[in-house]
Amino acid sequence: MKNNILITGVGGQGIVLTSKLIAATAMEKDIPVMSAETIGMAQKGGSVFSFLRLGEGLYCPMFARKSADIIIGFEPAEAVRMLPYLRDGGKVIVNTHPIMPVTATLKGSDYTGEEMLACLERNVGELIKIDGERACEEVGSPRALNMIMLGAAVRLGVLPFGVEDVTETMKKTVKPQFVEMNTRALQYNK
Repeated sequence: MKNNILITGVGGQGIVLTSKLIAATAMEKDIPVMSAETIGMAQKGGSVFSFLRLGEGLYCPMFARKSADIIIGFEPAEAVRMLPYLRDGGKVIVNTHPIMPVTATLKGSDYTGEEMLACLERNVGELIKIDGERACEEVGSPRALNMIMLGAAVRLGVLPFGVEDVTETMKKTVKPQFVEMNTRALQYNK
């Protein structure tokens, strides 16, 4: 079984760490994995996305449009931007809390993310919406969004491992002082 996963958001949201945790967990389970990140202007809140492929017979970390099994969208507009990659019947998990792009701020635009969420609702059969801001407050850290989103993706059953597997990999990857908070975030389920 192959899994094509696309993670997208803006710089500073933890997309790269999320990608690395999925890849490391797959390797721990002896599942072949390939990944590629595009981080561009990540330091300035620019678009960031990561392609991951899990399974036998992989030859390239990138995949064609209409072939992602899941899109994990840390920001609504970025999830919409990547919709052409979602396969028919694919799933999307999206953080409903938008981040105003620098270009919109400079133009004085009003971006609430509502139009992007409406677009996702019209175009995605299985859409899971997570209020990332509220979830981070409940977990106790504004930096927990990536683990909250990863935990939701694992529980959805699209990835070939469980939350406990990711938790064990995370414990080996992050600094000890962040393990407890990240464990709570991975287990968050509301």
